[in-house]
Order: sequence, then C-alpha cells, then structure tokens
Amino acid sequence: MAEPKYRIRALHTARTVTVYQAYAPSIGLPAAREGRFPAAWKRDRMTWIKPSFLWMMYRSGWGTKEGQETVLAVEIDREGFEWALRNACLSHYEHGFHADRDEWRNRLREAPARVQWDPERDLNLQPLPYRSLQLGLGGEAARRYADEWTLSVTDVTPLAHRVRDLVRAGDPDGARPLLPREEPYPEPEGLLGHLRVRDGHGAATAGKATSPVPGTP
Repeated sequence: MAEPKYRIRALHTARTVTVYQAYAPSIGLPAAREGRFPAAWKRDRMTWIKPSFLWMMYRSGWGTKEGQETVLAVEIDREGFEWALRNACLSHYEHGFHADRDEWRNRLREAPARVQWDPERDLNLQPLPYRSLQLGLGGEAARRYADEWTLSVTDVTPLAHRVRDLVRAGDPDGARPLLPREEPYPEPEGLLGHLRVRDGHGAATAGKATSPVPGTP
C-alpha cells in the first residue's frame, strides 16, 4: 500500500511517543544521565521535536554537526503530544486555508506550538515522496515538554553512528533492522485537520517544505 503523503509515523506505545532531538554534549549528556532536561535547557525558546529518526539524522548529519553531537530519543506522554498538536498552527501562511495573513500571524503568535511537514528521508538521507512531521514547541508547550511530558531521555548517538557506518560501508540490509520501528500514529478525530490543507482536488497537502529555524534543535 502506498504511503500517504502526510501522516505521523513514530515509535509509540499505548501511553508514549518517541521523538528525537540533537544537542551539544553540555545539554544532551546531562539530559540522558538524569532522564530529564537540565536547568540549563532554555524553557523560554522554541524547540523542535521530530518523530522521525532518519529526519533527525539528516538534520544533525548523523550527530556530527556542531551543537548537535548528542542525539537524544525522548519518550513523551501521548496526551501532551496530542495537546501540542491540537493547539498548534502551521508555521507558514496558506492562501485559501487561512482567512488572511493577519489571521495566520495572530494565530501563530498565540499558538504554543507550530507544525511543518518536511520530506521524509531514506537511509542515504535522500528525500522521499512523503512528509515527516516537525513539531515546534514554545512558551507553555516547551515548559510542559521539559517538565511534565518527558518520561525518559536516552542517548542514541552510538546507534546513529552505527547505522551511518553500515550505510557508508554499503550494508543497508545490516543498517535497516537497527532503525526504530516507526509506525503510523493513531490519529484521534480532529488531531490534524487544522494542520492539513486541501487542494482543489481534495487531496491533503501541507504547503511548502521548510526547515526549522536555524539553531533550534
């Protein structure tokens, strides 16, 4: 069956969903050691979480880019994740979907979270024809993410490097079983309707592919 262009795929349980971020060791290592984000983690800035392991590998260069050397798998409460999605706004303006630019700007300014959809990546970090969710958390959402929703934090940098090394050695069949098992996320009614745009043919779209604001993990 063909993969739908826009849906959430993630490692999840009945209670949790796993998302990925990458930080400098000064933040990432204490977070993994303590199982929560340290006081030095800035709770007043926008932070981006990604349910896609391979998209995080693309973003962080397999955990080698400056300031992204420690890759974290963060297991969070599904209720918090869904609260953020229900209260999110698209990160860009869509003509015909938003009433006008002012309405969108007002919504974006007030929303504690924002969503964009970027091309999913394969093992070679090349774009695929379907999209991956990027969820930006700010204000109340960022604070709740760090101090309420986060249930565990695991340093998966060794996994990132192991998968990278196998891919570079020409062994994708050895790398593929190591990937987190990301499956379609159960979508309660109304979870994403305000984050999907319908084109003239009724197909779901999500606007332009963009990258999270530079410097935000």
